Amino acid sequence: MSQSSFVHLHLHTEYSLLDGAIKIDRLVERAKEYQVPALAITDHGNMFGVIDFYLKVKKAGLKPIIGCEVYVAPESRFDRTKTRRSAEASFHLLLLCQNYTGYQNLCSLVSAAYREGFYYRPRIDWNLLKEKNQGLIALSACLGGEIPDLILARRPEVARTRAAEMAAVFDDGRFFLELQRNQIPEQEIVNEELIRISGDLGLPLVATNDCHYLDRRDAYAHEVLLCIQTGKTMEDEERMRFQNDGFYYRSPAEMRELFADIPESLDNTLRIAERCDLEIPLGSYHFPQFEKPADQTLEQILEEKAQSGLDERLGEIRKVRPAFSAEEEDTYRKRLEEELSCIIQMGFPGYFLIVADFINWAKDHGIPVGPGRGSAAGSLVAFALRITDIDPIRYQLLFERFLNPERVSMPDIDVDFCIHGREEVIRYVQEKYGRDKVAQIITFGTMQAKGAIRDVGRALNMPYADVDRIAKLVPQQLNITLEKALKEEPRLREAIDKEPRYRKLFDVALALEGLHRHASTHAAGVVITPNPLEEHLPLYTDPKSGGQVTQYAMGFVEKIGLVKFDFLGLKTLTVISSAIRLIRQGRKPDFDLGLIPDDDPATFRLLSAGETTGVFQLESSGMKELLVKLKPNCFEDIIALVALYRPGPLGSGMVEDFIQRKHGKKAITYEFPQLEAVLKETYGVILYQEQVMLVSRILANYTLGGADILRRAMGKKKTEEMAKERDKFLKGAAENRLNTKKAEAVFSLMEKFAEYGFNKSHSAAYALIAYQTAYLKAHYPVEFMAALLTEDMESTDKVIKNIGELRSMGIAVLPPDINQSDSSFTVHDNAIRFGLGAVKGVGCAALESVLEPRREKPFASLYDFCERVDLRKVNKKVAEALIKCGAFDALPGHRAQQLAALEHAMELGQKAQREREQGQVSLFESSVIVSSNGQGYNRLPELDEWPEKNKLAFEKEALGFYITGHPMARHEAAVKRYATCEAAALKERGDRSEVSLCGIVTALQEKVTKKGDRMAFVSLEDLSGFAEVLVFPELYRKCFEELHGEEALLVRGVLDVGEENCKLIANEVTLLEEYRKRETRRVHFRLNASTVEEEMLRNFREIVLRHRGNCEALVHVVVPEHSETVIRLPDGMRVSAGGEILKDSENLFGYNVITFE
Repeated sequence: MSQSSFVHLHLHTEYSLLDGAIKIDRLVERAKEYQVPALAITDHGNMFGVIDFYLKVKKAGLKPIIGCEVYVAPESRFDRTKTRRSAEASFHLLLLCQNYTGYQNLCSLVSAAYREGFYYRPRIDWNLLKEKNQGLIALSACLGGEIPDLILARRPEVARTRAAEMAAVFDDGRFFLELQRNQIPEQEIVNEELIRISGDLGLPLVATNDCHYLDRRDAYAHEVLLCIQTGKTMEDEERMRFQNDGFYYRSPAEMRELFADIPESLDNTLRIAERCDLEIPLGSYHFPQFEKPADQTLEQILEEKAQSGLDERLGEIRKVRPAFSAEEEDTYRKRLEEELSCIIQMGFPGYFLIVADFINWAKDHGIPVGPGRGSAAGSLVAFALRITDIDPIRYQLLFERFLNPERVSMPDIDVDFCIHGREEVIRYVQEKYGRDKVAQIITFGTMQAKGAIRDVGRALNMPYADVDRIAKLVPQQLNITLEKALKEEPRLREAIDKEPRYRKLFDVALALEGLHRHASTHAAGVVITPNPLEEHLPLYTDPKSGGQVTQYAMGFVEKIGLVKFDFLGLKTLTVISSAIRLIRQGRKPDFDLGLIPDDDPATFRLLSAGETTGVFQLESSGMKELLVKLKPNCFEDIIALVALYRPGPLGSGMVEDFIQRKHGKKAITYEFPQLEAVLKETYGVILYQEQVMLVSRILANYTLGGADILRRAMGKKKTEEMAKERDKFLKGAAENRLNTKKAEAVFSLMEKFAEYGFNKSHSAAYALIAYQTAYLKAHYPVEFMAALLTEDMESTDKVIKNIGELRSMGIAVLPPDINQSDSSFTVHDNAIRFGLGAVKGVGCAALESVLEPRREKPFASLYDFCERVDLRKVNKKVAEALIKCGAFDALPGHRAQQLAALEHAMELGQKAQREREQGQVSLFESSVIVSSNGQGYNRLPELDEWPEKNKLAFEKEALGFYITGHPMARHEAAVKRYATCEAAALKERGDRSEVSLCGIVTALQEKVTKKGDRMAFVSLEDLSGFAEVLVFPELYRKCFEELHGEEALLVRGVLDVGEENCKLIANEVTLLEEYRKRETRRVHFRLNASTVEEEMLRNFREIVLRHRGNCEALVHVVVPEHSETVIRLPDGMRVSAGGEILKDSENLFGYNVITFE
């Protein structure tokens, strides 16, 4: 290693979460500027950034030094009793890896710190260090170290003794006394004593700077970062802060000047760097071991299982497709042989067997598993092993899109499990392969553009409105940066140029943007190793779940050759499983979803009508509109829909082109007739990546492996690579004697669509789930919606939306019933009954206390109920909620009577229960007891039932939503006429959109502004859900009575769409009834010029003539992003403003075509 004057050995990167502010990329650039030979990483208590750092430093031609500033418990790491605060719970110690043994020991130490020693911070102890110190160099650390702490406590002799003991553990000159010169008075005291100890004991000194940020000017941003970590503001005098701005990455020259009087402390940094020579193995895979019989190879087992699995699959195919031929079977068997050969050649049989094992274990244990996800759905071997459930040959899915023999990389099979069973599968894998060999994978939240502004704004204690304003000026784009936002949004530039406080906010946010903010467990990733994980990487313990998690993020886990598997939780699988259970319990005991046809007319009618609330992937308002326009009539159309409904295709005109070709309004042409076989299902449009691959093979003789490389090159848009592929493509086309100009046109077309091309395998797998849920909704709507309600029970918004859907489907929603309800939703003929678990306050104990006595016999009355349930678990509050929601409606009396009698019924019930417990026998039956107030057993007071309005209000109080009715139900026609959006769909509208919303006020919170004016935060509910409405002071004064009344309102305003929520800023509030009384004057029709055909205009004329009325009709002809022309229809074509014209117009043109004025 070439000599230089100094190497920093104590440095905290951004992986010292919300403490280190050094970004690795910038650090490496600076290190190269300073021409240092090596760089160290020593984050606080963790090794999160090690591989990221290692790879980047290596790439820059520098030596990476891997280390960690560990926390050491004063005594045992298991002791959590003798300290009152975090500073007393541990001391700092700096550890650096000399070699791979040292790396493995550091991994083990840091893992144990989280697993066994966490107390305020992850801690190890000296017992562990005595056992695991080989290959490690230790530095005595900063003022937080044990020796500095003893020195400052005026115990120099003990400090000298401890230094000698530490040096004995880290023998052979592996222990150094660490000096820092950071202008802290205490540090100078420590330095003087450390120099004395060094002289007395012969221990070497080493100079460091405890770097926490890159430049001196970053000190202020770092101080703000500490405020974000501790939840303090910069105005708080008690906040955690560094004492000066010297904790930066100083140049070697600065360090030489700082320690000019102790040159050996600088030279020792170079000696340590020389001694640290760690090479982390990369580029080879560490496959987990699949248990197999000694007399069989993995290859033999895979072939055997795949062949027998295919035999089973072919039997199932014949059940659904009786005409399946012998020639078709040969195609399957040949494809299987080709795939097996490739998998064996690439060395992946064990991987497939492991995945098949845990998937089939899940299926055997009743845990629903998805049909496939990602490119793995293109593998016939995966289909045969029941890893996937979609036939790749039937839907032209390509194995090479998944596994390419010409570009060797790990297979990546992502698996969807039922959300309730995912953890069980992970536990199975842990038990099978060993808990020390299985872990989930860490992920890091970062301070992204808008989030950085909000975090910094809070730390600077700026008014929320000011911070919100700046954050909202950052464009709503994926992966937007503050730098890019400044270029793209002139208003942002103007704001920060005008206002110094905005400039300060922006500059600090810019400095902190991209830093890691927190660690959590990845939603899917699981890693399995052949030997203990700690031999490869350090482990983290998730503080929420207590689960074992890798300290490296997914990409870096793969870089060191570990094999990861994705276990995802998908709610829809749980819904499907619950629906099937209900179907088998009721209408069809032998129902098998695997045997449904893929061309069911009822399912396609439902899809074409856009009646897809609850249907997987197809329930957004935009997707419903697309379904109505496209009118899918085959499974391939659903595959296309999943691929089309993305920002790229939607914004490119591709979707409209696809629809017009499907309906014969645009000619379908092919440059070469050979392309029809590939592009026919997408009406001549190149939609899938697999189509690019097939076109390349057909026209230019590409292998499918080579075609996958072309597909990847197109996706990356690398000019040089694309030029080579273009030449190769044209050469292949020429060999096939194809017209060169046409071949060039096809290549250009593929290049254009590669930008939007989607993985067909993934689209097909998710289309299958979409089709299955649509089939269930079309044929078993009650069972399907009951299952959906059960899974959505925790979300009030979703329950309201689903209840609204049930009403529109004509399915009755019944309140809970004390004798008929289970814990969740149940099916009763053509109705769904709410479960008792939906009632507020009814926990597991109360529920079981109701269900247990009911198993003996039903409850006969409220009094019988109070006598038989455990009233310690079913208290008065629970019983009141049950009455208010209607759970006792089938028993004697109405709700008002039952609530009035409850206290007496509970009094008698408690008395009867006490007597039973004491073994007393009453002389009289409960039925003849009369209390002192004259009220007897089972005698209900003579009262009138509550008015309907009160009944509904109590229902909502008990359940969180209305069941037997809704205050907005009688206004349904007016809502359709005047509202431009439902509450549930507001989030799908763009920021600053103008909307009209109808609903009732369900909550109102007043707030006093700084000027002393009152404003209101209103919760407005319609039949679909809730909306948050902001009413500013001037409007609040005008509409105070309306907002505090109980009548339905029409609210007009502008949407404020944030990252997490959506608010309506009201500019008009009117009673809906009053608004209805005013005659609607105009009806506006908005027609898209690019999609309207002559026939549609003729149908439109018929609609106008069919719905004559008194309103002026105006037609807006819109040329997107160009112009809008308004045509006023003659007086003879005035129209009515009812719901029928709205429905007919939407059926013809799609949603949002008509508005009333």
